[in-house]
Amino acid sequence: MTTSRPNFAVVTGAPGGGKSTLLDAVEARGVAIGPEVARTILQAPGGMELRASDPVGFAHAMLDAQLESWARFSDSDGPVLFDRGFPDIVGFLRVEGLAVLGEIDRVCREYRYAGPVFHAAAWREIYRQDAQRIQSWEQAVASDRAVAAAWRDYGYKLIPLPETDPADRAAFVLERL
Repeated sequence: MTTSRPNFAVVTGAPGGGKSTLLDAVEARGVAIGPEVARTILQAPGGMELRASDPVGFAHAMLDAQLESWARFSDSDGPVLFDRGFPDIVGFLRVEGLAVLGEIDRVCREYRYAGPVFHAAAWREIYRQDAQRIQSWEQAVASDRAVAAAWRDYGYKLIPLPETDPADRAAFVLERL
């Protein structure tokens, strides 16, 4: 059975592509935001170690957290813009050279975002590493390619975000929600 939410939209893309800044700007204009579950896990005690030592366990933790986020917003009448979504987990597994787990594939096929899927491409001028964003520029580009391919593989059309200031990016997104 497929579960589709017409008011669920997503921002996906490269690490350091400006997603969080964009989401902060959209949230300030009254749109509900689903948090980036991977960053939340990485910021928790043991999160970075889980990613490094058990990437499959990290993928399962992301899946569980994303399902919880989906459920938390399931009664929302207005638009909800998620910071990443289920196919991002597939992109992560592919970058790690790991097989896509059956449960993750099933969720990607059954839980469908019917709102737009915005793509924040790798953007060299704004890319910065931090405590959780540990990828080099080259790794960030590879991650972006894998994530974008995963979304397309699950039948989504990505809407490229303009490389512009956060207010203009937010206006671009709000016009399409």
